[in-house]
Amino acid sequence: MTDTDRNALADCYLGGKLLIATPSIGDPRFDRAVILLCDHSDEHAMGIILNKPATGLRLPDLYLRLDVETEAKVPDRCVLLGGPVERERGFVLHTDDFEAGGSTLPVSDTIGLTATKDALEAIASHHPPRLSVLALGYAGWGAGQLEEELTSNAWLVAEPDEGLVFGGENDVKWEQALEQIGITPEHLSSLSGHA
Repeated sequence: MTDTDRNALADCYLGGKLLIATPSIGDPRFDRAVILLCDHSDEHAMGIILNKPATGLRLPDLYLRLDVETEAKVPDRCVLLGGPVERERGFVLHTDDFEAGGSTLPVSDTIGLTATKDALEAIASHHPPRLSVLALGYAGWGAGQLEEELTSNAWLVAEPDEGLVFGGENDVKWEQALEQIGITPEHLSSLSGHA
């Protein structure tokens, strides 16, 4: 494969984009999910669900459970269920003003993903990332699996914005993500089941 072929193939990858579940997703774990796709190649895809909070688990609780030392007060935010894979492992999405050496995966020009304790310590430091969110687990796809789901209209693709990635009310993020691309939930419902 030539460099030109590799570059053309890389342009097809969706790392750094949002995936918005459609009614035809067919998997209750991803019903109305909004996912930031963190890595996408011909071998796999990996993302974090942005709108499924862990029931009854807040960031300060998690810090106590993990016995993470803190310099500053831990922000009282929800912990997300990032997906069904490796649910015992934490993943921090954060703005690009934090980086943990070789441990941070650049997701986009402004967002990184770190899965080490460094990110937890940074969140509770005197110089935290400007914006961050912690998720337990991730959504993963094998070779060709995501492409197949995209072909069957299980996902819509959108550009991320900080409000959807880091903020907002989780119970309306799906509608907000659809609105961002000019689609209403009613429009999606009327299209589901039509070829």
